[in-house]
Amino acid sequence: MFCDEEETAKLGVTVSGAQVRSRGAQLAELGQLPDAGMLRVAIGSTFSLADATAAHERAARGHIQGEIVLTAA
Repeated sequence: MFCDEEETAKLGVTVSGAQVRSRGAQLAELGQLPDAGMLRVAIGSTFSLADATAAHERAARGHIQGEIVLTAA
């Protein structure tokens, strides 16, 4: 990410970044949490893969409550 530090300081904006690396074992454990009832994923809307454009347009409108899910047949 590139930014003009002087410009961001004038605007009172703080820019930061982070990168997370995970291991396969961690991802496998995370994948078990929904089945164990320890993680709930809120689904706001579901679109077929053929309607991916509509899903993208929905995301662009913002104010989403829950995840947008694409399903493949």
